[in-house]
Amino acid sequence: MATVTTSSPATLQSCKHASHGVVRYCPPLPWRRRSYSQVSTRATASSHGQPSAMTGGRVEAPVGIAAEAGEEGDSIRRLQNGPDVRAVDLTPLAVEVVAESFGEWLREELQRPEGEELRVSVGCDPRLSGARLSAALFAGLARAGCSVFDMGLATTPACFMSTILPGFNYDASIMKKMAELKPSSLVVTNRNAAINLEDQMEMTASHLPYTRNGLKFFTKRGGLTSVDVEKICNRAAQKYVARKMGLGSRGTPPVVMRVDLMSAYSQHLRDIIKQRVAHPTHYDTPLKGFKVIVNAGNGCGGFFTWDVLEKLGADTTGSLHLEPDGMFPNHMPNPEDATAMSLTRDAVMAHGADLGVVFDTDVDRSGVVDDTGAAINGDRLIALMSAIVLDEHPGTMVVTDARASDGLTRFIASRGGHHCLYRVGYRNVIDKGVQLNNDGVETHLMMETTGHGALKENYFLDDGAYMVVKIVIEMVRMKLEGLEGGIGSLIMDLEEPAESVLLRMNILGEPKHARQRGTMAVEAFKNYIQEDKLSGWVLDDCGDCSVGEGCLVDTNDHPIDVDAYMYRAKFYNENMRPLGMVHVRQSVHNPNIALNMQSYLPGGCKSMARDLHESTR
Repeated sequence: MATVTTSSPATLQSCKHASHGVVRYCPPLPWRRRSYSQVSTRATASSHGQPSAMTGGRVEAPVGIAAEAGEEGDSIRRLQNGPDVRAVDLTPLAVEVVAESFGEWLREELQRPEGEELRVSVGCDPRLSGARLSAALFAGLARAGCSVFDMGLATTPACFMSTILPGFNYDASIMKKMAELKPSSLVVTNRNAAINLEDQMEMTASHLPYTRNGLKFFTKRGGLTSVDVEKICNRAAQKYVARKMGLGSRGTPPVVMRVDLMSAYSQHLRDIIKQRVAHPTHYDTPLKGFKVIVNAGNGCGGFFTWDVLEKLGADTTGSLHLEPDGMFPNHMPNPEDATAMSLTRDAVMAHGADLGVVFDTDVDRSGVVDDTGAAINGDRLIALMSAIVLDEHPGTMVVTDARASDGLTRFIASRGGHHCLYRVGYRNVIDKGVQLNNDGVETHLMMETTGHGALKENYFLDDGAYMVVKIVIEMVRMKLEGLEGGIGSLIMDLEEPAESVLLRMNILGEPKHARQRGTMAVEAFKNYIQEDKLSGWVLDDCGDCSVGEGCLVDTNDHPIDVDAYMYRAKFYNENMRPLGMVHVRQSVHNPNIALNMQSYLPGGCKSMARDLHESTR
């Protein structure tokens, strides 16, 4: 769940998109932009080591220490990746100071005085460093005066639900998670202060390894924002430098209570399916007679097989990789992974299953395979969820990231819905949906093309398992109504690009300069188009609903914070026939720039890549 505070409501006006004439919605001009530099310099006094009324004036590190230590403090600040903390070399000390800083930040946010109990739950995925970092995490929370409740192996959405479900109702939760797959890369260098694509193109299958660790934070309001995490990391940087210098007393050993949250969370999902299906002959086993394949990829998703589907009567024979294994020996747990989808398709076809399900590591993303073996992820998954949600809430707005296709916009419009394209990043998409609802625009579905999806009815929480619950309910409903075809029949009329390609351009040099160079590269892309240096390229001009202003515009007095720069452009041939589109953005999580290409013609992505490469040499 996300909460966005706005003091000046953004009204919507319709605009016509030049390329296909479909009405999209965007706020009126003039635009207001919050720059990346504005975000990166914001911090409260207490985040820089100043005394706070909520901490009783306790200060462990003088303000000047981090400046004197320089790089050591910066190394902690660089742990921030958008609303998360991520790093390959996340050390126990780093985890401890971040956890302690989170606890102090939480006490201030909730306005709890010293000595009053704060209850924080902690979950983890199967990665190998879980036990080692858990001890540091528990110690940091204890130093901040928090009571710690260890949920063990858990999903990220379940961590948030631990702040909501009766019997738990914690003040906050932390998920120790692993970063996920990133498909391929190109190389970008900085030459004479201009960003250029080099002649050398390195096409490699790359991903973030199983040693890549991270932390994700929740309160009852939802996941923390990038600005929240920035404040926590600034505070943690001060503590880190102080500890390195031998300052600060040792805390008391933490007292950790072990709790079983996943059983309650599974019961919660089962109850939703039973109540909404309301099967006329076997209420408690509404999935009796259905075959469902689950591919958990050796992540956290196995629970959905035995604690949800099987207890509701489903046959899950043939399910894959259900046991957690932090080495991920079979494939990356990722609904975008071709191997994961292919293996799931094979299992669905071999066992005559009605549905196949693919989860990512921590189950905040999902994808499915229908009974014909067709993979449903990306735009297809958004279309499927849009069809389900629009049947329940006619006319609702659907928010997606700007990598979504024109065909998806037409699909949503054909069912009476409205499509708002917003900047890439699951938090950006979800926060935009929250903002629209706050401004009186009914918005029930927010989804990224990566498989992150959130629903208004589910606390605006991106929960891959809940998405599958919605699909399973629809599958059963269709059978009860005697409708022909499986869930794939709901998106038979979705128009799709002829080709879709993702390229990643690595930013060479020191990581601490990657953001600045990434911003320069993305702005250079925009300037090349505006200065007519890229023949046939035109920036999208739909406004906030698309990417004419880099997906970075808001009309509110308190706009959503910018976590990365990005633009989208259409590519036309000499006869002004549209050939495709390119969305370019700097990565929040890694020192690279991502190019998403869609072509309306076979071979178009290669043509666009070649044109972009040769024109910017």
